Formats: sequence, structure tokens, C-alpha cells
Amino acid sequence: MTAPDPDLLAPTAGALAGVLVLDLSRVLAGPYAAQTLADLGATVIKIENPADPDVARSFPPYLRAGDEEFSGYYGQYNRGKLGLALDLASEEGKQVLKELVAKADVLVENFRPGTMQKLGVGYEVLAAINPRLVYAAISGFGQTGSRSRRPAFDSTAQAAGGLWSMNGYAGQGPVRVGVTIGDLSATLFGVIGTLAALRHAERTGQGQLVDVAQTDSVLAMTETAVVDYTVEGKVAAPAGNEHAWVRPYELFPCADGQVFFAGYTDKLWRASCELFGTPEAATDPEIDTMRKRFDKQVYERRVKPLIISWFAGRTRADLEESAGDVIPLTAVKDVGEVVDFPGTAEREMVVEADYGELGALRMFGQPIKLTATPADPARVANRMGEHTDVVLGGLLGYERERIDGLRARGVV
Repeated sequence: MTAPDPDLLAPTAGALAGVLVLDLSRVLAGPYAAQTLADLGATVIKIENPADPDVARSFPPYLRAGDEEFSGYYGQYNRGKLGLALDLASEEGKQVLKELVAKADVLVENFRPGTMQKLGVGYEVLAAINPRLVYAAISGFGQTGSRSRRPAFDSTAQAAGGLWSMNGYAGQGPVRVGVTIGDLSATLFGVIGTLAALRHAERTGQGQLVDVAQTDSVLAMTETAVVDYTVEGKVAAPAGNEHAWVRPYELFPCADGQVFFAGYTDKLWRASCELFGTPEAATDPEIDTMRKRFDKQVYERRVKPLIISWFAGRTRADLEESAGDVIPLTAVKDVGEVVDFPGTAEREMVVEADYGELGALRMFGQPIKLTATPADPARVANRMGEHTDVVLGGLLGYERERIDGLRARGVV
């Protein structure tokens, strides 16, 4: 029998210690959801087709040493997982998956709806094997509805969920949100749904299907756009850096860049006027209340020019230092500045994983801070099928001869 590595299969000290997750997903939304569970202490097994691994393994940037390279993109979203190669198109591969499902708590996949059923390992089949299984399915349009079988990427969800139409500058047409918010929002809702279903399963022994659609997730990120339309018939449109109605709440120029300033409440407005030497503006009868300052014409004529005068000639650092502790005023930083900023290190939001000769991968950390069971994000991602022997031998108890036979037949 293949001896299991106790450090890999033993429960962690994390909040999800003892939870076994099977991650069949690819690229981003599913892998990031499973990675979050891994950061929080779950044992996550990344399952990939030996002939068709996760395409994200080829995404830049790359750690390199000689002829070897490893995707930093893949490393960031698959850290802390065990790697299993498994061909689900084969009958033996399906059987291995079913045996793993019998021991698992959670399964994550982000195939197009119907794919797992076509393989013969859909939710109904797997739930019959393990009734407490939490089956998290992330897709473009969800498992139900007339659009469910449509292929989708992040921008599909941005377009279909309404967000794309809202982003950009007035009169210049829609602009894609600069990050994959369709995937990332589905990740967050996927994790929340999985944890809720896991809690129910632990309490009752009953698992369930967690159905999360990128398009649904994007729609839920559009803030007031839905109620603006249903209540007033107003259709959201690109508004640049301005808020739809909160003012001041936008970017303002300063000597070496821009700052975000949001002193819109009466309390914050009074504090801002005092800080910048114009206390009389706090009691000016034309702009002395929040509702008055929200008026677009009043704001453009009276409020905005005043704020611009406050910041003119002053640097981002000076403005943050003098006012940032009192009012919402923040320098607009690029990613390099954020990564190197001491405050980022204070929150452990850039962590480092050691890839040996390839070097260290610095990546974002885990924003969920737990005092009793802290997350563990500073870990390497698996090489393709790296832990196949450990999983099959240590978790399922397969003998070496059986594993070798599966490998010889291309099943693992």
C-alpha cells in the first residue's frame, strides 16, 4: 500500500479542519472558491484530467528556472491543494471519483450545466452515494432556466448581468470592469452558499446542490441599479468616477496624482471644512446640508470647486497624513504601491510561497482574519497530479499495484 504523507492528509488547525473538498473546477471561479476553503483549513483535492489539465497552468506570469516554469496565476488560485490526476471519461476514473465522493464533504465544479450528468457523475448520482454531500456548481447562467446551457466567461456575465452597461464615462459608451468580477463575485457567493449548505449538512446529514450563476452574482453587485429601475424607471448608465447620487464621493486631483474623498455626510462635511481652513462653508445656507450638496447643479457650482481648491498643490501623502485619520480621504495607488505599502504587510495581505529553484511566489493573502483559527494562505500550489499516489493510497487505501495499473491505462 502507498504510505500516506501524514502532513498532507492530517487535519489542519484551521476553522474547516476535517472538511474534505473535491475540486473539479478550472481557471478561476471554482478554483478560487475551493482555494478559499483550503486557506480556511479544509483538505482540498484538485482533480484534473491527465490529458487535459486546468488551462490556467499556462496563464502568465511564470516562475522560471532553466527549462521549468510554473504559472503564478495558477499558484495564486490553487495554493494549499493536493493534486490528483483522474480521467472522468473512463469507467475506472468514474469509479475512483465515486469512492472519493463517499468520503467527501464538498465537491466544487464549474463545468457547463449538463457536463457532469453526461459523464454519468452528476449531482443526483453522487448524492445517492453520499447524501450529505454539498455539491457546489458555479456556471455562467445557472443550472436552471432557458440560458443554462450557454457557454460563458467573465465578460459574458458582465454583459448579461447589466454591470458592463453601467461602467465607464457618460457619453463614451460602456467599459468592462477591469477585473474578472463575473468570476470573482460567483466565487464569493459560491463560498457563502457552500458554507451555509455545509452547516446544514453537519446539523441534519442532508447535503444539497449549491447553484451559483455568474450572471446572477453580477446582478447582485449592481448596488441600487435594480431598485432605481423598479421604483423610478431609471436605467443606470456610465457615470465615470462619480456616485449616482452621493456627493462628494469621487476622485479629485492633487499635486502628484489623485485622491478619493467622500465627506458627504453633514458631520464629515463640517470636519472637512475645519481641516482645510474654510469653516464658514459648513454653515453656508446653500450647502450646509447633505441633501443640498447632493443636488447636481449645486454640487458642480459650489461644492466641487471648493474641494479642488483644498487639494491643489498638496501631495497624496500630505493629504493622507493630515486628513486621512479624520475623513474618508485616500490616495489612489497603483498595484505596485499597494503591494509595497507597509499597511498591506501589517494585514498580511501579501504572502510568499517557496517554489524551490523556481523562486518565491508573492501573492495576495486571505482577507478573512480569524482570531482563533487563522487562515493559512502562504502555501504552494500542486504540480499536475502531484499527490495522486498519496490520495489513492492514503485516502482510498489502494495498493501500489492497482495505482500503477491505473496510471498505465491513463486513468490517473
